[in-house]
Amino acid sequence: MQTLDMADIALREMNATLHAQAETTNQTAWEIVNPKGAHAIACGLDAPIEVTVKGSTGYYCAGMNKQATINIKGSAGPGVAENMMSGTVVIDGDASQYAGATGHGGLLVIKGNASSRCGISMKGIDIVVHGNIGHMSAFMAQSGNLVVCGDAGDALGDSLYEARLFVRGSVKSLGADCIEKEMRPEHLAILANLLEQAGADAKPEEFKRYGSARELYTFKIDNAY
Repeated sequence: MQTLDMADIALREMNATLHAQAETTNQTAWEIVNPKGAHAIACGLDAPIEVTVKGSTGYYCAGMNKQATINIKGSAGPGVAENMMSGTVVIDGDASQYAGATGHGGLLVIKGNASSRCGISMKGIDIVVHGNIGHMSAFMAQSGNLVVCGDAGDALGDSLYEARLFVRGSVKSLGADCIEKEMRPEHLAILANLLEQAGADAKPEEFKRYGSARELYTFKIDNAY
C-alpha cells in the first residue's frame, strides 16, 4: 500500500499522484493519512484503485469519482461523492449536506447519518444510509435508488422524477408530488441487493417505497394563476 501523508504533501500534489494512476497500474491500494478536514480529497479519480482516507474530510471528497473505491474512516463534509459516475464510496461516520448530489452512477454508503439534501438531483447513483437523513433529501431526484435504514426528515422527494426511495423508519413529511408506492417483488430484489452491497443488516420487507405521483409532469392551466 502506498501512503500519502498530508502533513508532508500538498493537496494538489496528492490528488495529482492519484490521478496519475493508469488503468494498468499495479499500485492499486493507497492510504491518505492526516487529512485534517481538507477539501476536495481524492476528487476526479478515474482508475480502478482503492483509496483509504484515515480521518474526516472537508467539502467534496470523492467528487466526480469514476471506477475507484474510496473509504473514508471518519465523517465527510458537504458534497461528498458529488457528481459521482461509478465506483464505490464508503463513509464510516456521518455525511454533511447534499451527499451524492447529482450522482450519475456508482454506490455511496454512509454508515452514520446524512444531513439535509442527501441525493439532491441524483441521476442514477445508488445511496444507502445506515442511519437517518435530513430535510429535502432526493429533491428533484431523477433516477437511481436512495435507501434509508433510519428516519427521513421533512419534504422527502420534493419534485422528484423517477428515482426510487426506500425508507425503513418514519418520514417527517413528503415533498410535492412524492407519494408512498406499492413495494413489488422487483423492488424487494433491488433493495435486497443494495442492502447486501452496503453491509446493512436490515430486511427489505421492513421498508416502504416512495416515488413520484407524476402530477408535475404535465402543465396545468390552473397552476398559471
